[in-house]
Amino acid sequence: MDSADDAAIWKLDDERALVMTTDFFTPVVDDPYDYGAVAAANSLSDIYAMGGKPFLALNIAALPGDMPLEVTRAIIRGGAEKAKEAGVVVAGGHSVKDEEPKFGLAVVGMVEIGKTLTKGGATPGDHLFLSKPLGFGVTTTAIKGGLTSAEDVAEVTGWMKLLNREAGQLALDCGLKSVTDITGFGLLGHANELAQASGVGLDFEFNRIPFIKASYKFAQADAFPGGATTNKLYFGEHVTFDAAVSESERMLLFDPQTSGGLLMSVPEDKVADFCRKAEERGILIWEIGSASSETGLRVRKTGR
Repeated sequence: MDSADDAAIWKLDDERALVMTTDFFTPVVDDPYDYGAVAAANSLSDIYAMGGKPFLALNIAALPGDMPLEVTRAIIRGGAEKAKEAGVVVAGGHSVKDEEPKFGLAVVGMVEIGKTLTKGGATPGDHLFLSKPLGFGVTTTAIKGGLTSAEDVAEVTGWMKLLNREAGQLALDCGLKSVTDITGFGLLGHANELAQASGVGLDFEFNRIPFIKASYKFAQADAFPGGATTNKLYFGEHVTFDAAVSESERMLLFDPQTSGGLLMSVPEDKVADFCRKAEERGILIWEIGSASSETGLRVRKTGR
């Protein structure tokens, strides 16, 4: 219970352990099918972040009693089809009435003993890689404010619906130890957890961090969700920024993500194999920084 890892692990025997997690949230996009699919991908992500393979899930739904039946069906179908894509059986679940829709999954997976991915295990000199761009929180908040174009919505929805399965398998195949997924605490919040669990510091190169196209526009419009400010207040004391990093750029690193990518710490001697396998499998990865023996988080920026 002392660790801040992404899911609970219960050892079954000397070879296997169960991995268990749950997550649900209010709508982040307007389309009910996409909402269900994003919620499912987000719920499954913690299993992949721990090195597990999900196989069973239960729906968690709190929906208005007067919601049109076709909307409810679309949400459930979106979750079910995303679970099917992941090879997961949705074996039922539970629903209650609530004024504001909420949907997600409780998920069970399996992990091999000795191959668990945790937030601990990063060492000085490791390279930091990210498997999805940032900017989901500020963009989905802009959707709620009616500020987005159809292209903006399609881009952020596509990324949020993308499973972390392939990135998680890549981490396992390359023998990584330290991995976490980027969700509600934003990049810097989850990075801080990884750094503290591993006893290292982390250095980020802002220019190398990927963002979806519309995120800068909405950041400059200060369309951030309230969670971004909360993350800054809670984790900001651990971060040192170059003066060249603007306030809106800083907030993008505290921006809460829904169904974000994996942050993976890759030892120097495994980087070449990691990048080669990613390219062969068509997995997008971005190298965004490194681990250091100097504690704390630092964000540097060169000319853009």
